[in-house]
Amino acid sequence: MSNNEIRLAGIAQNSLVNGHGLRKVFFSQGCNHHCKNCFNPSTWSFDGGKMINMDSLVQQVLDEPFLDGVTFSGGDPFQQPDKFAYLAKKLKENNINIWIYTGYTFEELLELAKTNESIDEMIHNCDVIVDGPFVQDLYDPKLLFRGSSNQRIIDVKKTLETKSIIKLIE
Repeated sequence: MSNNEIRLAGIAQNSLVNGHGLRKVFFSQGCNHHCKNCFNPSTWSFDGGKMINMDSLVQQVLDEPFLDGVTFSGGDPFQQPDKFAYLAKKLKENNINIWIYTGYTFEELLELAKTNESIDEMIHNCDVIVDGPFVQDLYDPKLLFRGSSNQRIIDVKKTLETKSIIKLIE
């Protein structure tokens, strides 16, 4: 595996359901949360998907001036933290809005970030984290940008500033 490649399950072009506005979505390959009734179980295997050059992904985003941002989904992007940290840093250098979906809670991520520099870098280079595992018993099709009511849409910058969870959307 090349050092400048990331394993993705796929890419969604022009998504309106994975964050505010028109977004490109990079689906991470690999997830060990295995949520019951996950909408994307094909992303669980860490051996699936395909390897893609990360600089070419950044260039694809920069070549699309009408995008409102990029979303990292999965799988779980925090289970390839070095790769997604690289993407987040390169995109943020170009003022690209970044949302990340994860099965971890924000509190768990902060704990992991204490010993994993890449996770810390991902957190600090994104705008919004939609956190928590999908829970079938809390499924609500009326929820905006998430599947179950335990999941939070967190304004990362304000949360880090105040040291208290600030939700972008209730």
